[in-house]
Amino acid sequence: MTERTQDQTLRIEAFAQQYLPGAVRLSQQAGWPHRPGDWAFTAAVSKGFVGIENGEVVATAFCSEFGDFCTINMIIVDAAMRGRGLGRRMMDRVIAAANGRGMSLVATADGLPLYEKLGFRATGEVVQHQGIVTEVPALPEGFATPRIATRDDLAAIVAMDRDASGADRSAMLGNLFDIATIRICDTGFAAVRDFGRGRTVGPVVARDAMTARGLIAASAATGGFLRLDTRPDCGLSDFLTAMGLSPVGGGITMHCGPARPAAKEFMTCALTSQALG
Repeated sequence: MTERTQDQTLRIEAFAQQYLPGAVRLSQQAGWPHRPGDWAFTAAVSKGFVGIENGEVVATAFCSEFGDFCTINMIIVDAAMRGRGLGRRMMDRVIAAANGRGMSLVATADGLPLYEKLGFRATGEVVQHQGIVTEVPALPEGFATPRIATRDDLAAIVAMDRDASGADRSAMLGNLFDIATIRICDTGFAAVRDFGRGRTVGPVVARDAMTARGLIAASAATGGFLRLDTRPDCGLSDFLTAMGLSPVGGGITMHCGPARPAAKEFMTCALTSQALG
């Protein structure tokens, strides 16, 4: 009877600016470093939902739309609310918002069983590297110093990213110009911006590993806290560790629904964030 009464007091609403402080509280409770600006950047390209009980945000879930595909992210349930099926209800809501699109997410070990029940299947993993940059490597021999991109470069950036990700992320990439420094060369681009405990480099989209390393080196500064989310098959782990960025965990990449087109020329070597891919 108590659980039924509690469930009757809970409602799910569309995410709005007024819920931002409650969302930040939840991410802090979960041990995530996200600040209000980090939430706002994700929300700008997402359909977001919040669970509200007694006027307080007790759950969040976002569906970030990129053309025919989307990422499911920011799935958080207040510790005091777990065990009541709220996580499943929030996932049902964002899956409905995906409207048949292919869906990707990065799962924690705790969330994996629920996502598997909902039809998601593991496709790989993400490794998070972070720390104080102790050394910025010299740019690789033969690699020209990338220049700072302007909005005139947006079409080229979108094209490289679409090849690597299989998705149209033009709106998100356009928003990056407001909060990030983007460096570009003929063989890739990288964005660096404030995030969490310091700064993050991502996305890094490159034609080859040398370009990825060069873009990261050009985006880093000694003495600053830096984070990158990469994949083991990108071959950056030793390079990042040598910079002072230790591996500190990560997550399992999962997908459900129509598959994205395979990359042809470029690869995503570092994610924009675990939320946005």
